[in-house]
Amino acid sequence: MSLLVLGHREVQELLSMQDCIEVQTRALRALAEGRVHQPLRSAVVAPGAAGILGLMPSYLSGARGAVYGLKAVCVFPGNSALGKDSHQGAVLLFSGETGELVSVMDASAITAIRTAAVSAVATQLLAKEDAGDLAIIGAGVQARVHFEAMALVRPIRRARVASRNFESARKFAGKLGKNASVDIEAVDSVEAAVTGADLIVTATTAREPVLKRAWLRAGAHLNVVGSSVRTTREIDTETMKAASLFVDRRESTLNESGDYLKAASEGAIGPDHIKAELGEILTGARPGRTSPDEITLFKSLGLGIEDLASAEYLYEKAAGSRTGSWIDF
Repeated sequence: MSLLVLGHREVQELLSMQDCIEVQTRALRALAEGRVHQPLRSAVVAPGAAGILGLMPSYLSGARGAVYGLKAVCVFPGNSALGKDSHQGAVLLFSGETGELVSVMDASAITAIRTAAVSAVATQLLAKEDAGDLAIIGAGVQARVHFEAMALVRPIRRARVASRNFESARKFAGKLGKNASVDIEAVDSVEAAVTGADLIVTATTAREPVLKRAWLRAGAHLNVVGSSVRTTREIDTETMKAASLFVDRRESTLNESGDYLKAASEGAIGPDHIKAELGEILTGARPGRTSPDEITLFKSLGLGIEDLASAEYLYEKAAGSRTGSWIDF
């Protein structure tokens, strides 16, 4: 049989952000409808190693058939200093009928695009319609793709970026601003970035909170993206307590999210603090934002189904155009 191999550039060319937003909307709806089987991710954390290996399996059934997916990804935080994406690996796509491996795709490109696309879905569902004062905390890959995603779903009027290193924020703003329809301002603190903002993205590698409740305006929407493990968080307990919390998946949040678990360990919140999964809002099972002054917070962890849905879409698109490398396997 033929095996499709898609590299980083080919994934970027085939998977536009707008298309990926639609793909993730369908995937999250399928999750809420019970058409997805997805165990919690597992990780290989070797003592003294520079990074970890994460394994994210999933299964999707639907009108077009069934598929299995597995993302095997190494997360190396130090890669940013080398000019490389911190996420390195592959997404594997298997036939749901025979189990045959049908495709191998670059994981870092898929992860970058689908993560921002899911935040865009959350922003569509939860942010106020006129939200457009954007703050981005972080200056890496996720900061870049999130700017693109936010601009597709809300009318961005103003954008500020803050990073641990001001020079990184300045370079980010200058590079991204060349093709943006709004000015992107680099500022020297997270507080300066988020003050007055009604749309906030945190995409950092911070281990401790970088954002405080006291800096947030009423009605703001937050996409909290950076931390995906139990031991790190980007926001303080007061922010988590004050915000209406929405997630991609309850089980993952309760087991894997440092932002949630650290606030819970302090007695500030419990499982009932989670208002809904995004898929439950999409199916109408639960409401999203209920008032203009409500602070809404989407805690993104990233799910195997998001990678699987992206890979399935890419496979079909590549097959239709015979893009990528097709090899005997």
